[in-house]
Amino acid sequence: MTIGIIGLGLIGGSLALSIRRHTGHTVLGRDIDPATMLRAKAVNAIHDELTDERLPECDLVLVALYPQLCVDVIASLADRFGDHAVVVDCAGVKRHVCRQLEPLAARCKWQYVGGHPMAGREFSGFSYARADLFENASMILCPPAEVEIETRELLKRFFLEMGFKMVRFSTPEAHDQMIAYTSQLAHVVSGAYVKNPLAAEHKGFSAGSFLDMTRVARLNEKMWTELFLENDDLLLPALDDLILRLNAYRDALAGRDPAALEPVLKEGRLCKEALDEPAP
Repeated sequence: MTIGIIGLGLIGGSLALSIRRHTGHTVLGRDIDPATMLRAKAVNAIHDELTDERLPECDLVLVALYPQLCVDVIASLADRFGDHAVVVDCAGVKRHVCRQLEPLAARCKWQYVGGHPMAGREFSGFSYARADLFENASMILCPPAEVEIETRELLKRFFLEMGFKMVRFSTPEAHDQMIAYTSQLAHVVSGAYVKNPLAAEHKGFSAGSFLDMTRVARLNEKMWTELFLENDDLLLPALDDLILRLNAYRDALAGRDPAALEPVLKEGRLCKEALDEPAP
């Protein structure tokens, strides 16, 4: 296949590198930054530039941009995609993107599927892209009901071929609810945690726990502001639930009550152990 990638940042660049490493597909890339394009060509992440004239050649177009920019770019190119093409956005929220692009695609011959590669780093930009970024990662796909089963199977085979461990199909609603908890809430907690004044004095006193808790505080605030606000109706309840549970710990500590604190700690341990148990 010929694969077009629009946006060669961390995710788009890693997609290109992974496809080049694991498959024989042709990769065409596009980015607004000329330096990124030069570097992508220099390290053989792409075969060539994805121009408007070459868009109709693409069997699959992956758009790795901020959510609203994904919508705007795909809409602007709607008349240039080949009739046979499948277009997949890689934005971190799906309801906001899918509700705008599904009606557009329904009026065209090409097919649209919402997507989200469940991988990342605390750094952004092509310089940090890696061919192994998606190893042991899952790819979430949110196809509209009218998308053909053959298209679903093609995408599943492709993403597994290029290195993903799992492809999971979801609705945009289910995706956004889970992401509010598994990803967005974790970034909120990490950002709040690292603001403690003691963080500046951590060297020599910290180990894996501190590194795990602070890693995702290093984020792209412009992108994450957009992600949070486009999913605030689901992120706020997750945050409220966490605050409620933290208060149970605080109350037990403030009351110096071992009979209250030990069960709260045990419950957390048992929940984690249940998560670690292999699936039946």
